[in-house]
Amino acid sequence: MSTTITTISTSDGADAVDRAPSPMRGAHRRWWLRPRFAISGTIVLLMILMAAFPQIFTGFGPGPTENCDILLTNQPPSAAHIFGIDIQGCDYYTNIIYGARASILVGIVVSAIAFGIAAVVGAIAGYFGGWIDALISRICDMAFGLPFILAAIVVLQLFGQRNIWTVIFALALFSWPGGVRFMRSSVLEVRNREYVQAAKLLGASNGRIIKKHIVPNAITPLLVLQTLGVGGMISAEAGLTFIGIGLTPPAVSWGLQLAAARDYIDAAPHLLIFPAIFLTVTVLGFVLFGEALRDEFDPKGK
Repeated sequence: MSTTITTISTSDGADAVDRAPSPMRGAHRRWWLRPRFAISGTIVLLMILMAAFPQIFTGFGPGPTENCDILLTNQPPSAAHIFGIDIQGCDYYTNIIYGARASILVGIVVSAIAFGIAAVVGAIAGYFGGWIDALISRICDMAFGLPFILAAIVVLQLFGQRNIWTVIFALALFSWPGGVRFMRSSVLEVRNREYVQAAKLLGASNGRIIKKHIVPNAITPLLVLQTLGVGGMISAEAGLTFIGIGLTPPAVSWGLQLAAARDYIDAAPHLLIFPAIFLTVTVLGFVLFGEALRDEFDPKGK
């Protein structure tokens, strides 16, 4: 199928060529109504709302560590406490709702940082090629040589008190190389298209070409990849916290709740079951959401 190029005479050639339609713009206008996207999108939206506004789900009641009664420790679910009471005598439902904030914040922020780094570095590597591409590729190779979780553990061990931002730093430090390669491959497909070549002939600068033509038409697969990666980052935070390397009290997260529950599996199994369910549903929601986006906007990536 031939591509129609519209040219407009301008002084610097920056906007001389209309960009090819973005995959987002060419998608079916009712894709958001498809069952898998609607279900996963609803889960993702609910979890983000839970993380941002936990009071909505707890009835604007006290926080996770307020109004606790140590005499009621490890009580099973009841009408008054639907998820039971934890080892500190606090309502476990409230604790789990507030635990969503740390887990989801880590997943989204780490993925956003990796997305930004990959978009910029991958676009530079793919567009310029040559020694720049070779240098960036070798740096990615060295980063790939480090096991992701092991590298994050080493970095986190440098901090005595580990909070959300130290965990985000450790995970973001090693989460971008895959995205860089993904973006680079997308840019290699785009950089030789007619509208890019026409922009070069009309005198557009490299920076303007990358900004106006390369990135908008190459970034969709990377966006889908990083959306899929949110669930992985949430799991990574929970795993690191579970083994005692991630978040530390007074932070509240599903990973900390799972870690605290492992000594009470026989006496109080609800302490393990409920955070595990919320963690599983959240990760599954983000994964299905990313797959739904991939199927709509990056069919070649199926």
